[in-house]
Amino acid sequence: MKSIAAGRDEAEARGKDRTASVRGALASLSLSVLLASLGTSIANVGLPTLARAFTASFQDVQWVVLAYLLAITTLIVGVGRLGDIVGRRRLLLAGIVLFTAASVLCGIAPALWLLIAARTGQGLGAAVMMALAMAFVGETVPKARTGSAMGLLGTMSAIGTALGPSLGGILIAGLGWRAIFLVNIPLGILTFFLARRCLPVGCRTPNTDRAGFDALGTLLLALALAAYALAMTVGRGRFGPFNLSLLLAAGFGTGLFLLAEARAASPLIRLGMLRDPALGGNLAMNALVATVMMATLVVGPFYLSRALGLDTALVGIVMSIGPIISALSGIPAGRIVDRFGSPFTIVVGLIEMAAGSLALSVLPAMFGVAGYIAAIIVLTPGYQLFQAANNTAVMVDVRPDQRGVVSGMLNLSRNLGLITGASVMGAVFAFGSAAVDIAAAHPEAVAAGMRLTFTLAAMLIVIALVIAAVVRAAGPRRSLPGDAS
Repeated sequence: MKSIAAGRDEAEARGKDRTASVRGALASLSLSVLLASLGTSIANVGLPTLARAFTASFQDVQWVVLAYLLAITTLIVGVGRLGDIVGRRRLLLAGIVLFTAASVLCGIAPALWLLIAARTGQGLGAAVMMALAMAFVGETVPKARTGSAMGLLGTMSAIGTALGPSLGGILIAGLGWRAIFLVNIPLGILTFFLARRCLPVGCRTPNTDRAGFDALGTLLLALALAAYALAMTVGRGRFGPFNLSLLLAAGFGTGLFLLAEARAASPLIRLGMLRDPALGGNLAMNALVATVMMATLVVGPFYLSRALGLDTALVGIVMSIGPIISALSGIPAGRIVDRFGSPFTIVVGLIEMAAGSLALSVLPAMFGVAGYIAAIIVLTPGYQLFQAANNTAVMVDVRPDQRGVVSGMLNLSRNLGLITGASVMGAVFAFGSAAVDIAAAHPEAVAAGMRLTFTLAAMLIVIALVIAAVVRAAGPRRSLPGDAS
């Protein structure tokens, strides 16, 4: 009897240790996502201060944000693949160190060019943290709780986005602009030690067919994506010959990348993966949804200030409602995914988003700020439902040796959507407003741009619903093409 009791106590102790380890691992992954998202949003609020500090134009200081986003977008697939090869834990720890060290350089930078270079390093570290956080979920969380874990990561991303402007404003007012970068140092150190202690080391088995790293493919993909991102961002909304040249270069670079991948012995992305209707559909929906959500962040402030006449403080308060709702709804969204499954939850989330987009095109003109807030209250929980369900659908059955690259592709599709939302949807808003300078446009013109932008956003979500129907009709995802050795 004593031996049985002792065995039971030992089993309970092991269970408690495993639960504590899972919680510690999730804490480190959550902090990784928080830091990466905070890195973008906290810098935006500091741009006017940076322009004064370095006596620079807005176009120059804009690269403080753009360099970070470009580094993430161009490298996120490559670091995911590299994690599959060298070990995700080792690479994640290196990414956290890089992000933290780059934050130090940002905080002490004596010149704008050095700040931009340091932000590029920060973006590389953030790419590692974003790509590998979701990949680690499959190794640390039981399959039945994957949806909840994905919802938690989505919540931390939303918290980082929501916290950035308010925290940045407080730090700049009290300690100066350098504090918005130096604040990452204690958080980075905490994240590193949690990850080092709690994340599983993993065991990699040599695979001669997949052992190499596709350096040429990584370079070509980075150049093609950089050209696309620049084509969509330079020119302040005007698409001129230089933008067209960059877009043509992006297309040419994409062609070279596909050719290189077809010939590579160990490609960065196995092209057969993209022929799988489920994975391709999930990635396409992810990009469309990210496009719509970025449109709310780009168009919203102009509409609230120009059309509704709110001052800067009130605009900030109203704009924070969406991220706060997103943070509160992330974990419940994950539990809904665990209970009802990914396919059903994806459809429900997209329907909510379509309704919210249509509401944004109509309700603010009818009810003012109350109408805008009501539309955001509909749109944002739908986004969290979609995000938790789509991330779960993509990652839950991926083979261990593919988790890094698939997670990277998921983040890549999101970042492409963010860039497209900021540029293309911003251009649609300007076109609908019939104004070269939105900041000086008439309120009625801004309202017209708002209606056009979110009517188009609703159409994009309808396209995503069609894709969801096709993915659902295709049935459960098969083993990804190209997985086999």
